[in-house]
Amino acid sequence: MTLLRHAAFPTLALLSGLLGCAALTPPPLGHEADPAPEAGSGWQAKPGWAFEHMAVAAAHPVAAEAGLQMLREGGSAVDAAIAVQMVLTLVEPQSSGIGGGAFLLHWDGRAVQAWDGRETAPAAATPQLFLQPDGQPLRFGDAVASGLAVGVPGTLRMLEAAHRQAGHLPWSRLMAPAIQLAEDGFEIGPRLHALLQQARALQADPAGRAFYYQPSAAGEALRPWPVGHRLRNPALAAVLRRVAVEGAAAFYQGAVARAIVQRVQGHAQRPGRMTESDLAAYHPALRQAICTDWQRDWRVCGMGPPSSGHLTMMQILGQLDALPAHAADARPQDAEDLHRMIEASRLAFADRALYIADPAFVPAPAGDWQSLLAPAYLHERAALIGPGAAVGEVAAGRPMATRVPGLAPQPPQPEHGTSHISVVDAQGRVVAMTTTIEGGFGSGMLCDGGTGLPGGFLLNNELTDFSLLPTDAQGRPVANRVEGGKRPRSSMSPTVVFNRHTGQAVMSLGSPGGAAIIPFTLKVLRGALETGLTPQAAMNLPNVVNLGAAVTLLEQGRFAPATVQALRARGHLIREDVLPSGAQALQWSPAQQRWLGGADPRREGVVAGE
Repeated sequence: MTLLRHAAFPTLALLSGLLGCAALTPPPLGHEADPAPEAGSGWQAKPGWAFEHMAVAAAHPVAAEAGLQMLREGGSAVDAAIAVQMVLTLVEPQSSGIGGGAFLLHWDGRAVQAWDGRETAPAAATPQLFLQPDGQPLRFGDAVASGLAVGVPGTLRMLEAAHRQAGHLPWSRLMAPAIQLAEDGFEIGPRLHALLQQARALQADPAGRAFYYQPSAAGEALRPWPVGHRLRNPALAAVLRRVAVEGAAAFYQGAVARAIVQRVQGHAQRPGRMTESDLAAYHPALRQAICTDWQRDWRVCGMGPPSSGHLTMMQILGQLDALPAHAADARPQDAEDLHRMIEASRLAFADRALYIADPAFVPAPAGDWQSLLAPAYLHERAALIGPGAAVGEVAAGRPMATRVPGLAPQPPQPEHGTSHISVVDAQGRVVAMTTTIEGGFGSGMLCDGGTGLPGGFLLNNELTDFSLLPTDAQGRPVANRVEGGKRPRSSMSPTVVFNRHTGQAVMSLGSPGGAAIIPFTLKVLRGALETGLTPQAAMNLPNVVNLGAAVTLLEQGRFAPATVQALRARGHLIREDVLPSGAQALQWSPAQQRWLGGADPRREGVVAGE
């Protein structure tokens, strides 16, 4: 039996946890929305890659190439990640961009920096932000497609701060690939074309409709520009030229900031509350990474709150390791392994729903987020996993026998968005960065940055990551409710793994997928480090997602009928669906003395390197 042991700060003694506290009531079968941020767009077989010196894994080939060019010029891993993000703003607008936020983990050879560039709620936001006059929340789709949903973007400020600390190339050089591509244009690929066909909020936005769709007569169905169409974005090029010269201040003050506020406050049906002062006041946070020893050899580092990714992922792994071994341990994703993972996920997501939120607003249980990963507590939670599926409510636990916090668990609601970037430079520095504008195409609001030119960047809908309902029926507050200046809870899970005996960084990974980021990243981590697969083979494994509710989603057509039937025989409610993860990973192979790279076959990402 292998326990999680803490290598984070401070070191904790073994803690005992008692069960109880508020319960998370699962929704009925079929209640959940697709946990993925975007629709599927097919399977593109990937070969896997191997490089000796440096590598960039990103969600689009031209973005990966831009990052590699920075490394070739002597840039750092942080430099490369910045160049990749600027290009993704242009070529993958549905997933991330300068109108959103990001988390970045950076290993500089000595320490792990954990940069928080998560969006914030405007100062004037209140817990009632998404409530209608009758006290009921807006429909989720209406909340998304509104000025109310737009959080103060954090990506550029965070990247600028990380660059000051760890950049080697001039800031302006990092903007150059995206500026050139925006001016010359890029070819629309099959995935972007397919997603534009379904982007209802973007189609309803006059600026978005005029830029991403072909001219149409009144009453005629909108048609995206076809695959292969060269799309130029002069507005984005102009904004990035200003940012290249003036730094992030050009985005957070002046004409660009005014244009953002005008778009947010000028929404016809549901104007938002963001002001120029909110933008000017935004600051990223340099947080302490949470690092957790896992099994015999690994030290897994990730973001703490407001991200729930690392804590929830390591809770699941800790529970699995606390269970007795079973005969099929060597075979990943057999029925017993899936059953255990589903049940551990339900327990971990129950804790997530009750406890995890912005640490500036919500205290950690027992005064320390590490209490959720204490070995004794995870043994208590794992003891609840029986041979069959849990029936009915799954309750959050009480780490360190903490006093019942008087909070309500957040009700289930969709979570979306994101792209992931992994980089290793020639000096062995490592970046894992997950970046988002929340839903597909964010709020659907395209902002030209005050340039008056076609195109621009999309604004996020990140505030819908807060609970739309601030309290439950008993009046208990939800930890992740909206409050002015607060950062919404995230599932983003940028992860850097170390060999805990040598201290060498051995893996950088992450995935998009809304709340499903957590099981998507977990699958790759387990496949590569527990089962010994290459990162590409680990990504190719079928996806299984349980977000704490009664229903488990299995990737359509990827599991043997006998496995599905075995799960149902144990009492699991199963739905098969398209689950388009988009993981990226780099892993050091001691045997080959090379970095192995993988890119999810469900999207168009690649790994570029030398």
